[in-house]
Amino acid sequence: MDFFALKSVEEARAEFLEAVTRRMAAERVAREAALGRITAAPVLSPEDLPPFPRSTVDGYAVASADTFGASEGLPAYLTVTAEIPMGQVPSVPLNPGEAQKISTGGALPERADAVIMVEHTEQSAPDEIAALRPVSPGENVMQRGEDCLAGEPLLPAGRLIRAQEAALLAHAGVREVEVVRRPRVAIISTGDELVPPEASPAPGQIRESNGQALQALVLRDGGEPTYLGIAGDDERQILSLLQQGMTYDLILISGGSSVGTRDLTSELIERLGSPGVLVHGVKLKPGKPTILAVADGVPVVGLPGHPVSAQVVYGLFVAPLLRQMQGLTPEPEFRPTVRARLTKNIASTAGRTDVVRVRLFRQDGEVRAEPVHGKSGLISTLVRADGIVIIPSAREGLLAGDMVEVEVLA
Repeated sequence: MDFFALKSVEEARAEFLEAVTRRMAAERVAREAALGRITAAPVLSPEDLPPFPRSTVDGYAVASADTFGASEGLPAYLTVTAEIPMGQVPSVPLNPGEAQKISTGGALPERADAVIMVEHTEQSAPDEIAALRPVSPGENVMQRGEDCLAGEPLLPAGRLIRAQEAALLAHAGVREVEVVRRPRVAIISTGDELVPPEASPAPGQIRESNGQALQALVLRDGGEPTYLGIAGDDERQILSLLQQGMTYDLILISGGSSVGTRDLTSELIERLGSPGVLVHGVKLKPGKPTILAVADGVPVVGLPGHPVSAQVVYGLFVAPLLRQMQGLTPEPEFRPTVRARLTKNIASTAGRTDVVRVRLFRQDGEVRAEPVHGKSGLISTLVRADGIVIIPSAREGLLAGDMVEVEVLA
């Protein structure tokens, strides 16, 4: 594999995603455990929702025809015959010229087809109201089955279950949901200089942080991460952890992806299975020494050891892969972005994609984006950044004052 035969981000991503055919199977989970999961099949409603006509306001249940022509100057007078208890089926029928007091969410009595809001009435007698305006049939009423009819999809396949979807499932009485299994992701760090975060580094050593970051990102994107540990720059240690990773759905290994004499990752990935390394080197800054591979059906991503580079590469290649493995389109239809005016020039090289971290702030009534400069080993630059600006390979930098699209960091 020629490291210097670099591919563009677009070419590398397309080739990698096409080579990964692994998709997650479906599994059934309790509704309470479905939050954050993706539906594997449509979820059908077991009943009409709501199961009865309900009022959407506080007011009076009426037959709409009894209010036609009503106005403040010539009200329609209606006899109040009952107050409908919440959570109960109305027991008193509604006759012509009558109204029944009802609260939001209450069930309508028979023959009622509308609700007039209390603020559109006046108390004209102890048991009588004056309707000051007409209501049309169905006004202020949620009809039976208006949310969803029995047997129709509550949720389609491929839908992320958020709080609002969870509420709808509970509303329908759904107990179990068929969801996509979470991709199991093995995470490995390499480097003689690394020690665990809880250790006290000796001179020349640093605490490992990529493992923590990658676990958090995988969880965010629907995966199930397992940190296999740190391997020194030793062939047997790295190979042992890579072989353990072959029992997972995806392997992420950070460090050891450059062309240094001690970097063994690419060679060892080739030993895991075919087709092996597809891409070693991308026209990207930061993140040039990225490795993209597939070994006997298991995708393997070699991320740079520098934390900023590792997280940039994750966003460009791993996040789309996890979406694809869960049956979604690799790129979301919508991304949280904001238009902002650049405060400083940003240099870039034509033919290379540059990912620049920016800090967002508001000034003179508009959003500004200030580049956050720093080397790719400085984690604090990620903490100070609110978003990223991607400079495509066709551009030779951006100028202060340019309006840019900032992808907001989650």
